[in-house]
Amino acid sequence: MTFQEIKDQDQQYIMHTYGRVDVALVKGRNARAWDAQGKEYIDFTSGIGVNCLGYSDPQWAAAVAGQAGEIQHLCNYYYSPQNTALAEELCQASGMAQAFFCNSGAEANECAVKIARKYGEKRNAHKIVTLVNSFHGRTLTTLAATGQEGFHKDFLPLTEGFLYAPAGDLEGLAQLLDGSVCAVLIEGVQGEGGVVPMDEGFVRGLRKLCDERDVLLMMDEVQTGVGRTGYFYSYQGYGIVPDVATSAKGLAGGLPIGACLVGEKLRNIFKPGQQGSTFGGNPVVCAGAREVVRRVREPEFLAEVREKGQYLTEKLKALPQVEFVRGRGMMLGIQLRSGGAHDVLIQCAEAGLLVLTAKELIRFLPPLTITQEEMDRGLSIFAHVLETL
Repeated sequence: MTFQEIKDQDQQYIMHTYGRVDVALVKGRNARAWDAQGKEYIDFTSGIGVNCLGYSDPQWAAAVAGQAGEIQHLCNYYYSPQNTALAEELCQASGMAQAFFCNSGAEANECAVKIARKYGEKRNAHKIVTLVNSFHGRTLTTLAATGQEGFHKDFLPLTEGFLYAPAGDLEGLAQLLDGSVCAVLIEGVQGEGGVVPMDEGFVRGLRKLCDERDVLLMMDEVQTGVGRTGYFYSYQGYGIVPDVATSAKGLAGGLPIGACLVGEKLRNIFKPGQQGSTFGGNPVVCAGAREVVRRVREPEFLAEVREKGQYLTEKLKALPQVEFVRGRGMMLGIQLRSGGAHDVLIQCAEAGLLVLTAKELIRFLPPLTITQEEMDRGLSIFAHVLETL
């Protein structure tokens, strides 16, 4: 099919929920992708942080294909060795005790909300505090958890029971914990909110505060998790362990997955029938996720992610058109001195570089496996685009 045929098909048959760029990708290898016309791109998006091992990693593809040829799906009445093995490996990598598998970050966050409210039942506490500028998903409940009014309008009324506190204001947040709150949910780095890392003192202080008030600390690791910040989960870089952690995006290397992880004190908080997912724990998806976890959890791999992130940061800061760079690991936001982020995104695509935006910033989420040559080529294209602004 030609690009125009693909675009026409999209316009007629797909709901217009995305602001598309005029690129139709049909093939990829690591951080390179090719469109329907054969044009090559360097990809700094990873499908919004999903393709952590890049496009079509051979070992990942072999694990997925091998499992698809054995058994592709089974009812959750029955045990799946891929499912149970992934749960063990993920708990070992995260320091958590048990996992529930679903299909997306929003579903994982919905599960976290249910856990928090079930935990709070003992003292009739049901409210959850999240942060201003946060993003937690697009279901009605996770929209309510999202601390951005722009996402709320047009879909009211949302699920009740959410309060919002400014990031970094530990004293203000403490005042909200009046006995009606069962949990606090935060991102280690606010992704859709503009790639805003949390202060280490705030995160550690929040862990202590939640312990003192018998409130769960829940970390949304949907975008920050699975090596993205240079640690398997971002909370490990802050030196704390949450009570609940949610994961998705990069976890299965390109296949749909969500995971809600709980610590020891929440072991067996659900009873059979209180939570479920038809496709959750799918063996093909779990096979892909096991390959991801096996490789990404290695200290040498995570050290390389931190090194690559530092390299990208230093090169970006040296560009005269860049005002600042913020983020952690290979989750970076770039504020330009002039020029709109969306216009730069379009121009980059035309020049052969795929990037993202986050509010007014350009956002880079390259594959964790990106090579030096791919980084340098992408940076060269980006610098050239900025020169033409």
